[in-house]
Amino acid sequence: MNFFRNFAKLLHVFLVYQTDMSQRSEGGLSIRKYAAVSAVLMVLIMTVLDVTLVNVSLPVMATEMNISDSMTIWIVTVYQLVITMLLLPLSSIGDLYSYRRIFLVGVVLFTVSSGLCALSGSFLMILLSRALQGVGAACVMSVNIALTRLIYPKEVIGRGLALNAMIIAIATATGPTIAGIILSVASWHWLFMINIPFGIVAFFVGKKLLPHNPPGEVHPRFDFVSAIENIIVFGLIFLALGNFNRKGALTLNLILLAIGVTIGVFYIRRQLGRDVPLLPVDLLRIRLFSLSICTSVCSFIAQNLTMITLPFLFLNRFGLSEIMAGMLMTPMPLATMIVSPLAARFVERHNPSITAATGMAIYTLGIVLLVTLTPAEASASAIAWRMTVCGIGFGLFQTPNNVVMVNATPIKRTGGAGGMQSTARLVGQTLGATLVTLIFAITDDGASERICLYCACVAAITAGIMSLTRTARV
Repeated sequence: MNFFRNFAKLLHVFLVYQTDMSQRSEGGLSIRKYAAVSAVLMVLIMTVLDVTLVNVSLPVMATEMNISDSMTIWIVTVYQLVITMLLLPLSSIGDLYSYRRIFLVGVVLFTVSSGLCALSGSFLMILLSRALQGVGAACVMSVNIALTRLIYPKEVIGRGLALNAMIIAIATATGPTIAGIILSVASWHWLFMINIPFGIVAFFVGKKLLPHNPPGEVHPRFDFVSAIENIIVFGLIFLALGNFNRKGALTLNLILLAIGVTIGVFYIRRQLGRDVPLLPVDLLRIRLFSLSICTSVCSFIAQNLTMITLPFLFLNRFGLSEIMAGMLMTPMPLATMIVSPLAARFVERHNPSITAATGMAIYTLGIVLLVTLTPAEASASAIAWRMTVCGIGFGLFQTPNNVVMVNATPIKRTGGAGGMQSTARLVGQTLGATLVTLIFAITDDGASERICLYCACVAAITAGIMSLTRTARV
């Protein structure tokens, strides 16, 4: 238990600012709560890391299993697809019954499936194991924000949300490096084995210390019909959009998309008539919440347009090596990681909507500085500080936007709010990737990168304007 106390104290010193004794007596964080936070963050970083770790190992896995590169993509796709389909149903179960229980079930599933992935000797086995791992990750992601809100007092909730953003940024930035180190000394199986001890630790700490849902009135039963509709709608739409990105069969993708949208119409109509809808249309009627979700979608469209396009810009226009291009992608997530906790402290005393809009303005400035950079001026330092500007902007945006979103919702619907926030991120990232594919398909090679980056500017400006429209109500 000393390990957890020390780990919690380290998080406290590095990520969360000290509060005075009066704040502590009014509900400030105790060591027990820091340990509870560490359990949530431990599993969150595992779920995010697993995407980047597996991406790096795909060529090795393709060779060992004797399958094509296009087939190995499904090892990543099935994980992300299952998460997307299950986020809202699981967050609804959390709202109705127990965030804590959903989290613990997710930790068990993620840990067990990690072991199954490590033991996989065939493509079919690892595909099924990754699907089960996606179920576990969806459990954790669906209630992550809800548990954070229960642990942190309202006046410092931004610090908890900043921790989440920081952990995701760390995992994104360090994932390829960690994968490279592991693959240099061991087989790809160890990419999954390392999850097991952390999963065991997180389960026992979470079981002992995570809070229960606040007491309240009797809730209706879980809506299984809506859950099935949700799975079909998000599964078909995201599968079709993903296949567009991989340049799959156009006719089949259009059919899948049309079926998904058609079923989606009936799904939404069903939600409008329910007291506690699985798709939280009741929350979308809250102006601050709906604006925050739309703002989040636009911001992640901008982010993914940028992150996918920049390697092409570095390689094709600036003539950099692949190693240098990869290294120069790092300053952005690192800057986001550093700025997020500072932004959390800042919005405790200042308007979060204005802060988020300022962040999007800075992010747009960083993209413009990159896209107007000439090959003659494109030194490593010139690119790095511009990437840092983008990271600072996104760090200033992300936490304040999440603070507005969370505080705009009733505490008993935080699971639905968190599920929608995670869904908004996935929707934005998927739409961003689809736009890159479309732009590269219909434009000349020399102009594709610049058009994508200018589209990212438009999405970021839109997010900033939406954020400013919330200032009168924050």
